[in-house]
Amino acid sequence: MQKTAIVLGATGLTGGNLVEELLKNNTYSKIKLFSRSSLGRKDAKLEEHLVDLFKLEDYKDNFIADHVFCCIGTTKSKTPDKETYKKIDHGIPVTAAKLSAKNNAECFIVISAMGADANSKIFYNQTKGKMEQDVMVKNVPNIYIIRPALIVGDRTEKRFFEKLATHAFKIFNFMLVGKLKKYRSVKSIHIAKTMIEVANYGYPDSIIKSNKISELATTYDGRN
Repeated sequence: MQKTAIVLGATGLTGGNLVEELLKNNTYSKIKLFSRSSLGRKDAKLEEHLVDLFKLEDYKDNFIADHVFCCIGTTKSKTPDKETYKKIDHGIPVTAAKLSAKNNAECFIVISAMGADANSKIFYNQTKGKMEQDVMVKNVPNIYIIRPALIVGDRTEKRFFEKLATHAFKIFNFMLVGKLKKYRSVKSIHIAKTMIEVANYGYPDSIIKSNKISELATTYDGRN
């Protein structure tokens, strides 16, 4: 039986990769995008909902799918105001998980970050950690949290320091072995494939650490 997917954050790097992979995957007959702006992508499987993501509950009647993928996230440089940052990185995912539970979604998957810790003294790590805690208690049968290290890929926006870090990680990735392997940079396309893989085939743990992402993406490629 074909499935319906919801994607939040489709206009971002990983979200865009995810949409393209979902369109190619015959498991899904419909992909609903909940975004503030249009992706500008035309396909019979796509259904765009241009909404105020801070008022996601206003659109609960359309927030119905088998699998919900949350790729929402911002950065300190893009959102320096901490309250707005919290609304984006905590508020939207938690509301999405709440609606997923209400509307009987089978699976909810959200991208967090390495270092997420509700008890951290670092605001950004703490915000991600609290988001994880509040998502995990929602009554969705399968909830998975993806914790990537630095995400790399072809962005439409240019982040100078992130670009430098990306080049540095390309050089040093091969040196990060053993316990350090988890610090390797992660390709956004690998995160997208991992999200679809675990949504359909599960994973033993609720939290998927960075060093497992490429492995799961390879498993996904082997199935498709």
